Amino acid sequence: MKTAIKLLFILMVSGLAAGLIMQQNEINEKLANVLIGSSLVLGIFIVMPLFLYQRSKSRSLKDYMLTPENIKKMKEKRVDDLKFYKKKENNLD
Repeated sequence: MKTAIKLLFILMVSGLAAGLIMQQNEINEKLANVLIGSSLVLGIFIVMPLFLYQRSKSRSLKDYMLTPENIKKMKEKRVDDLKFYKKKENNLD
């Protein structure tokens, strides 16, 4: 899956670059617009969702929800971080 995403990304970038170069040099502007548009559609509707799915398939959605348990963990972490920074400031004096 990673290889397919990389190949599609390279195809998208090269199509976009070719379209922009053709548009700058005024070579077949109709084809240039088709290349640019199809590259953007490929990136937005195919490459990005595949990439997001591949990155998030091993993660639990529960870790990112604001449950009472996660709020308690965040508060405890904040208290621990504040203690750490206070110790660090005292050592600098």
